[in-house]
Amino acid sequence: MTDPITNPATPEACFGKEAVSLALADHAAVQGLAEYILDAKWDRKELTLTVAPENIVAACKAAQAAGYVFFEDVTGVDWYPAEPRFQLSYSLLSYKLKQRIRVVVRLNEGQSVASITGVWPAANFYEREVFDLFGVPFTGHPNLTRIMMPDNWKGHPLRKDYPVEGYR
Repeated sequence: MTDPITNPATPEACFGKEAVSLALADHAAVQGLAEYILDAKWDRKELTLTVAPENIVAACKAAQAAGYVFFEDVTGVDWYPAEPRFQLSYSLLSYKLKQRIRVVVRLNEGQSVASITGVWPAANFYEREVFDLFGVPFTGHPNLTRIMMPDNWKGHPLRKDYPVEGYR
């Protein structure tokens, strides 16, 4: 398997599932997650794979089986007023392959996503942080409670529609 980062034949950027699948056919993540990929992007030597929210656990297990054994974090982005509104980005690392990938899900307001704590227990606090600050619920999470804001806090302060004057 060739390393797409050091291989001179690898294009500098390509966008879309088909283009990435062709350009990075030997990439472990492209092969391992092929059945789950909805969209893909290879840009600045970073691979981003978009999967459906209902497939996040299966995609994470497939990534783990492909060698991406280290979960770094999950972050949230609020694209308000765009739909789908929220984007969750899961950063995964393969020590063996010396590669990092990003697995992304897009969610509408009120939509939940399954917790990946069964795949990577380290996701626990990160999912709680995304829940606390964005209000995205993770089904199956072992302790989905606020982690940063007080328990009586109203709202989720990293949402773009959160009042500028804040909590009163």
